[in-house]
Amino acid sequence: MAPQRFHEQFDQIQRSMPDVPLALGPDDASEFIYEKGVVLARDGRDAALVEQTVRSHFTEATGLTGDYVQRDSPETNRSGITRIKVGDPGHGDRRGDRAVTHALRALSEREGRAGRRMVSRNHVVSIAVNSCPGDEPVPASLSQGTNPAPGEAGHDAGTAVGVLVVDNGLTHDHALVPLLAHVDGDLHGTETDPAGNLLQYVGHGTFIAGVLAAVAPNTDITVRSTLNDAGAILESELGEKLFDAVDGGWPDIISLSAGTSNGRTDGLLGMDAFMEELRAHDTLLVAASGNNASASPFWPAAYADLPDYRDVVLSVGALRGDGEFGACFSNHGSWVKVYAPGERLTSTLTGFDAPVPYLYQHSTYEACRYGFTYVCTCQSPSHVGVLSEDGTVAKPDQVMFEGYAHWSGTSFATPVVAGLVAAHMTANKETDPRAARRQLLAANTQFAEVRGAHVPALRPAGWRPVPVVQRPVGT
Repeated sequence: MAPQRFHEQFDQIQRSMPDVPLALGPDDASEFIYEKGVVLARDGRDAALVEQTVRSHFTEATGLTGDYVQRDSPETNRSGITRIKVGDPGHGDRRGDRAVTHALRALSEREGRAGRRMVSRNHVVSIAVNSCPGDEPVPASLSQGTNPAPGEAGHDAGTAVGVLVVDNGLTHDHALVPLLAHVDGDLHGTETDPAGNLLQYVGHGTFIAGVLAAVAPNTDITVRSTLNDAGAILESELGEKLFDAVDGGWPDIISLSAGTSNGRTDGLLGMDAFMEELRAHDTLLVAASGNNASASPFWPAAYADLPDYRDVVLSVGALRGDGEFGACFSNHGSWVKVYAPGERLTSTLTGFDAPVPYLYQHSTYEACRYGFTYVCTCQSPSHVGVLSEDGTVAKPDQVMFEGYAHWSGTSFATPVVAGLVAAHMTANKETDPRAARRQLLAANTQFAEVRGAHVPALRPAGWRPVPVVQRPVGT
């Protein structure tokens, strides 16, 4: 990964969370982003034990102090997680947090004896893994239609499949698009900055809703603005927000195009309570595998590989434009259970009253085509803007979104698969989304190649391959 690109995106999330000092981890490996000065523990006995153990360890250790160690949230929380302050969050820089690192080490022996995790960093869960998206949207012609194209099935209020999209909300004029007639939820809110620049990831939730509605017209889709801090949320808040999202009733399918790695193979501590509750319902969680070109587990998608959740979670990777191989940015590994088109899809973003100076970067998509091996970079950028060229002071390109956009990322392969599960439910009068998942994958005969591995692939009938043009380095 290109460090400069990652740090620009890190700054974007930090600006969206000005009261939450963030750091890179583990130990400046830039694998994930987490909150400084705080660790997480399960409510109750674990939280008390973590607080006591960390305070004792810090009091006895040279160069550390137990003065900061205290609970930073109520003793009981709906998410089942207690925040514990362990140090001064203003100490140090983004290259890590010594207090958090030592707090984790203080519990390592107890965790080993207990055979389970007791403490965790408070990770940032984001639309863009490592703060590095597949790419940013570019305007698409209305005359070309969407890709995937809308299915022919109609909408029936009595049998429509309920889909909850946990994302960053809807653009203000989404209701003007006929494809989104059966979509509602939260508006994104502020869409441009004071200078008129379209804010990062505006339209992400709308785009996903459009992909879903195209693949599965017989759906009632609700989009929530859970990820409204530059597409990100703290792990400690995510569980609570997910419970809030299902307060009105558990949907058939949850589509979540966000997550984080954490250097572990046992999930996110902050999602434990929600994941346990999810198991007790019939809801299927369809989750993106992330855009970091990594085989490391990415959560919550990687729950699909844990025995208790193999029927509960479906993890989705992205295919490149021709659908024959994995997209270069897509995470991969045995924990990714299916791949779907995710490069240069076309969906709804909706329009704006005037040209919008959108600061989009030369993307992972372009980096791969130019032959680069790292994940997030720019090469000979033709677009001028903060995310396109380092240190530029030129005026950004003016671009007009008039309804549709092209976009790439595992974010958009995810609603393709969620839509195919929903469409299978409608076509087969199946009311159990987990049964529909099993049936769909069992009947699937499509495959693709991902880094030498033969993997299941789902390609909707309305999807059109996009030619892949490999350009030589330096052109």
